[in-house]
Amino acid sequence: MELERVKVEKDEETNVIIGQSHFIKTVEDIYEAMVNSVPDIRFGLAFCEASGDRFIRYDGTDEDLEDLAVKNAENINAGHFFILMMEDAFPINVMQSLKEVPEVCRIYCATANPLEVIVADAESGRGILGVIDGKPTVQVESEEDKEWRKEFLQKIGYKR
Repeated sequence: MELERVKVEKDEETNVIIGQSHFIKTVEDIYEAMVNSVPDIRFGLAFCEASGDRFIRYDGTDEDLEDLAVKNAENINAGHFFILMMEDAFPINVMQSLKEVPEVCRIYCATANPLEVIVADAESGRGILGVIDGKPTVQVESEEDKEWRKEFLQKIGYKR
């Protein structure tokens, strides 16, 4: 078995969600989950089939983000996974809906951080083992840091 790190190509502000899924209906159901979660959301989605035609199926509401999702799916090139590239919304806005999509088996990450995907290539196929999402921590937050966090969440509308 060979292991490979594949860097996800994206702009700094682009959020990425990568997950494992199955079945050709994945694209339609994830599309519906996205647009029902956030009206006017901008996203691109690519899903890699692991059997049958083994196409990269794709859709979205923004052609540039669709192209970016397809490009990253081609680079990762693993079976039964999807990649969502989104802007002007946050993963927290869509995660619960995505988790409820019947075809979604797991979510590997939801991030705007620089991201690498760890892929295993074996005789039986190619699959995602996990992701590297950001840098290691440097310290434990102080009381002042806690206050800043709470104020920040209030400022962006996630806490009252």
